[in-house]
Order: sequence, then structure tokens, then C-alpha cells
Amino acid sequence: MDHEERRAELVDATRRVILRDGIEAATTRRIAREAGFSSGVLTHYFADKEEIMQSALRVSHRRRAARLRSKVAGRSGLAALRALLLDTLPLDDRRARENGLEVCFWSRSLTSPALRRAQREEAAERRRLVRAQLAAALENGDIATDENLDDVTERLLALVDGLSVHGLLYPDRVDAARIERLLDAELDRLRRDAVA
Repeated sequence: MDHEERRAELVDATRRVILRDGIEAATTRRIAREAGFSSGVLTHYFADKEEIMQSALRVSHRRRAARLRSKVAGRSGLAALRALLLDTLPLDDRRARENGLEVCFWSRSLTSPALRRAQREEAAERRRLVRAQLAAALENGDIATDENLDDVTERLLALVDGLSVHGLLYPDRVDAARIERLLDAELDRLRRDAVA
């Protein structure tokens, strides 16, 4: 197995441990065991645990970014915006795991400059995508608003983050159907202004 394959295997093991047992449980020993290696193997591929964690977060972000770009390909405006936002919500097992991983890293990012940097880079890209689709929706006449589009972008991102956390913590109360309905209600407010 080459160097990059082994690194990828260890990163995947890290993600599995975090999702199953929580970020605090993601020790180098447990990650190595999950991957089927001895603890010493990790030092050959990563400088320290922080680098492993950062790699796991960046892999998650790259996967999400690629998927989001594919979601908006061939679409524009409100249709693209809705597809983009829905894909970042925990509406099925895959997206729930992805959101769970992301949320696990939030608190750790407050004390880790490297993780905080990774989080901010991903957030900036997601914000750029949402803002661009809002602008396209406004230009197409899909929505109408006098509100600053940067403010609308922040409100939509805050709604998505809040719905994600509530969906993960309170799935009986905030299930996939309710999450989708709440997002659509917010998008309908923007759409109503366009037809009023």
C-alpha cells in the first residue's frame, strides 16, 4: 500500500471513530486499532494527532464541496439555492453522519487554530455558493428583496446550521419532513416578495 492510500485509510478510520464514539474518543491508539494497525504506524504518516484531525475535517469538506458543486451544476437561482441548502441538511443517514462529524469538530475548532482555519475556509466557500445563487435568483426574478444579500445569506446559513443541530439532537421533534418544510417556508418568503 502506498503512502497516500495508507493516509487515506487512517483518515477514514478517524472519521469512523469520531462518528461512532465522539471526537474525544478519537485517540491515536483507537484510530490505529480501527484501521487495523499498531499505534506507531500513525507517526509514519502524520506529525501528530492534530494533523490527523485536520486531515479528517478537510477530507469531509472536500467531499461536501464537490457534491455541492455537482448539485448546482445545470441549475441556477432559487432551484440551485434550494438544492444546495437541502444537501447540507441531515435529511438521510449519509447527510446526518456528515453533519454529525462537522458538529463534532465545532467545539474543537474553538481551541485549535488549524481546525478553525479549515472550518472558516469551508464556511467561506459555502457562503460564496449560497450568495451567488441568491444573486442569480434575484437577477432571474425568482426572488425579490430589498434586504442586503449578505444578510439574507447569513440568515439562510444560520437557519441551516440550526436545523442541522436540531435534526441531530431532536430527530423525533425535528425530522426530515419538518426540516424541509421549514427551509421551504424561508425560501417561500423570498419568493412571495417576487410575486407580490
